[in-house]
Amino acid sequence: MTEGRSHLKVEGPPPESWRAARLLMPMIDAHRRARGPYTVAAALLRRLVPETLDRSAELVAAHDIEIRAAAPELAELVPARRVTIDAGLSDDERILVPAPRRTLRLANGLAEFVRDAVPPGRALAVCNLAEADPTDLELLDVLARRVPSGTLALLLCTGGPEPPPDTRDAAALWAVVDRSMREGFLHTVAELGERGLAKTEPGGPSWWRFAQRTATALGGLGRTAEARALWDRVREVSQDPKMHAAAAYGTAMLDARHPDPARRDLGRARRWINLAIAVSSLLPDPAERAFKLGFDRNGLALIELRRQRPEAALALVESAIELARELGERHPLHRMVLLANRAQLLAALGRDKEALDDYGAAIALDPAFPDHYLDRGNLLLRLGQHEEALADYERAMSAGPPLPEAYYNRAELRVTRGDTAGALADLRRVIELDPGHLDARINRAGLLAAWGRDEEAAADVAAGLALAPGNPHLLTVLGQLETSAGRFDTAAAALDEAVSAAPGLAAAWGNRGVLRYATGDLEGAVEDLSRAIDLQPQPDLFGNRAVALRALGRTAEAEADERRAGAFS
Repeated sequence: MTEGRSHLKVEGPPPESWRAARLLMPMIDAHRRARGPYTVAAALLRRLVPETLDRSAELVAAHDIEIRAAAPELAELVPARRVTIDAGLSDDERILVPAPRRTLRLANGLAEFVRDAVPPGRALAVCNLAEADPTDLELLDVLARRVPSGTLALLLCTGGPEPPPDTRDAAALWAVVDRSMREGFLHTVAELGERGLAKTEPGGPSWWRFAQRTATALGGLGRTAEARALWDRVREVSQDPKMHAAAAYGTAMLDARHPDPARRDLGRARRWINLAIAVSSLLPDPAERAFKLGFDRNGLALIELRRQRPEAALALVESAIELARELGERHPLHRMVLLANRAQLLAALGRDKEALDDYGAAIALDPAFPDHYLDRGNLLLRLGQHEEALADYERAMSAGPPLPEAYYNRAELRVTRGDTAGALADLRRVIELDPGHLDARINRAGLLAAWGRDEEAAADVAAGLALAPGNPHLLTVLGQLETSAGRFDTAAAALDEAVSAAPGLAAAWGNRGVLRYATGDLEGAVEDLSRAIDLQPQPDLFGNRAVALRALGRTAEAEADERRAGAFS
């Protein structure tokens, strides 16, 4: 928990001294047993939303998604203004699982609402922090970081009263698990799903629903071994072909989607997905067979893409799209995903016009879904269609809670257009929303260094290296800063490590060339700058090499480099 001068966290029960604090509301018990996700958030919103509606209905409306997700009991007070297509779909059509980072987006949106809605100079007291749901822990961390303590001081303690025993039956647990899966509260799904499994007959319909949700959540949380074990339990207790097909697909995706490429076993993933396809092809109902087969072939397409076979992946996605035509108007999310996936593959293969058409069709199916605006915006940026890309990034920003990636992408666009100040503002926003966003730290450090704001750049380098020790991009900026400061030994150490870790990084070679020139190693400077030019020709590299060549008396070569540098303008 981040602590400021007026934010306080103590171990154990709440101190007596807190009774004298100017509390916004009675102390909130954060224990997750009674409610589950967003226990603290819901209590806080029940206090703030009704009075905020009286004076600023626009503020509430601007955070409709976050408020309704954290406190669904306020839905009648807070109408849904931004609604994705899955809200009106049946259970078997809701195929998208929000990424674990969605809760960070919700937390940032809630923090911005609280910051603007709360009467200043108050304190929020919370007990039983040790038993709080991860959604509340994340929210409290964001509140401590983003809401000034003078606006709302946080008084947090780990202890508190023990709540009554949890007497919820399987039906009550299912209601929370189902809502939590739709909202992306994966920790809650994993915890309560296991309890639901224990309260239902293994292999039965209710047990299967808990198993499917729980295994999916465990996989999304990176708890791969537990997810694999649960899919094995499905295979052990069931002879239902639909369960076996789903378990085979789920097991395949644990390998295909593993965030660490070194830990992906694509051969094993392919064996499992082939089994899923074989079972799905035998399902008797034509519509169900078409849907399941298309779903599985889309999974195989991901595996083929991971194997660097985009053409094979494209053929699979197109076969899935053909199967989806048999579904009529049903499964619009499935069709949307397939169209977006085909767009990504077409773009990777250079078929840009077709890719743009598919992105447009996917967006038309659900205009409130932000991800496809980001992907289309990136393609438009690559094609030099800057205004169209900007519009897509800003549509993604307005579609839901704060989305760091949209600001990051807009920053890249602004760099391309020479708007460094705008890019820095966007990167500041990214880091404000997600201090662990490494690429934003790298890019901002580089821009700040280029602008001569060395102290700020050094702070970003230090923060970034704390997140990713040995990152060659950050070491390159560090070497540049140390060279400018005349600390040549530390500059050399940083740049030597950078070129060793990333021999294809032109900036590392270029900066080491500048360092070698500064230390009198002219031949070494020319050598490093030549390597940088081979990797990524840039006017400043030719200009710097020209300076070193002149110092060596190689005038003709220097003049040639000067002409090359001028040709870029």
